[in-house]
Amino acid sequence: QVQLAESGGGLVQAGGSLRLSCVVSGRTFTSYAVGWFRQAVGKQREFVAAITSGGSMYYADSVEDRFTISRDNTKNTVYLQMNSLKPEDTAVYSCAANRGTYYLRPGLYDYRGQGTQVTVSS
Repeated sequence: QVQLAESGGGLVQAGGSLRLSCVVSGRTFTSYAVGWFRQAVGKQREFVAAITSGGSMYYADSVEDRFTISRDNTKNTVYLQMNSLKPEDTAVYSCAANRGTYYLRPGLYDYRGQGTQVTVSS
């Protein structure tokens, strides 16, 4: 059974930075695409970024110039570096993993984490 665990969320002022981590258990991490999603109160979960097993990266337009996704296969971890944070980035951020391709829809991933809260104050 593959499990995902997010960490790194917290409270930060607008303009600040946070780095989220998603640790994926299991022996075949290198074959997984991993996506980050977020859900703000009263809104649907939305795609933030994804990285494929080969290292290709994809971003939502709203974060492309501010967020960076990366992976460390030696640590079974995917990171989301978030810079120039805005109050509208406030949400629960969660990661999801899928063997093979990435998806924009979180429901298509095989495994999902519980999420970590990110709050950006103005």
